[in-house]
Amino acid sequence: MSHPLDRSSRRKAPVPPDRLDRSTANPRVTPLASGPRRGLVLGAGGVLGFAWAVGALHALQQAEGWDARQADNLIGTSAGSVTTAMLGCGIGVETMLNHQRGIIVEGDPRIEFDYDADSGGALPPRPRMLPGSPSLMVRSALRPGRASPMAALASIMPRGRGTIAPVGRMIDAIVPHGAWAAHPGTWIVAMDYETGRRVPFGRRGSPPAALADAVMASCAIPGWYAPIVINRRRYVDGGTRSATSLDLLAPLRLDQVVVIAPMASFSYDQPTTVAARFERGIRRAVTRRLMRESGKVRQAGTEVLMLAPGAEDLAVIGANLMDNSRRELVLQTSLRTSAAALAHQHGRPVTLADVS
Repeated sequence: MSHPLDRSSRRKAPVPPDRLDRSTANPRVTPLASGPRRGLVLGAGGVLGFAWAVGALHALQQAEGWDARQADNLIGTSAGSVTTAMLGCGIGVETMLNHQRGIIVEGDPRIEFDYDADSGGALPPRPRMLPGSPSLMVRSALRPGRASPMAALASIMPRGRGTIAPVGRMIDAIVPHGAWAAHPGTWIVAMDYETGRRVPFGRRGSPPAALADAVMASCAIPGWYAPIVINRRRYVDGGTRSATSLDLLAPLRLDQVVVIAPMASFSYDQPTTVAARFERGIRRAVTRRLMRESGKVRQAGTEVLMLAPGAEDLAVIGANLMDNSRRELVLQTSLRTSAAALAHQHGRPVTLADVS
């Protein structure tokens, strides 16, 4: 049977636990020194997408014996930026899983975030009745063929009043404010709210930013949260341009990229509510974009493997990815369905469509 995530003979053994510094101040987190060069992409998905991704990552690590912190490149968008930042700072998936479950383990780094108090509720506060980005609105109108539909929509969304500050405080508790993740290949994707361009903070040539600010920017949903100002420029959720930004890894010509995509799906449920049907429509558009991005990366000679919610997951996710009341059920479902998908795929591309 071929290995589900590494079909070459160059696999490097996982780094022993005693080689991973669990300190949050200066974690010794480095990419693999030899063997396949692997990237990990963690996509957007709100509170429930974050929970689903933690379950999928845990199942992946259990199946692979591979520590996600050892990927050569980590790229995160929106909710995925939080996971990426944690991995880049040396916090392992097991610690994230314990935190999701409300379990405190002695020796684990503390994650300063209360899902009930800090998630901000299932609905946004009433926004200001002004367009979020008049300059981006004008750009989108003058160049409709080049404008992303989601970016154009984001420009006319009213200005959000919500605050993403609890996420920033959580990241600041992991790494001193002003610093970046210890892992050199940590990228956090946001969108410049004036130009509509993607900005992968952490990549060479991108504007400098504190890790906490970059993560808050990547999570700042237009119309829900206020934009984040970094170096006098406003930034919003990177998912307004792409839920994964997988294609940004194409020039690196990695051997393999693993994509955890909470907003994509390869099999669907049959929801009866209008809200859930609308959400599934958005999800199909996200999946089409993901497949286009995957094609670009594969053309560069990189193997792309994807995990995304399937029909059973969607049934518990429902219509609102910010509904914290469903978080524990989504996590438990993801742990089971992701493990089943990985056990079932037998060397084929990893998707939850493989499990009915």
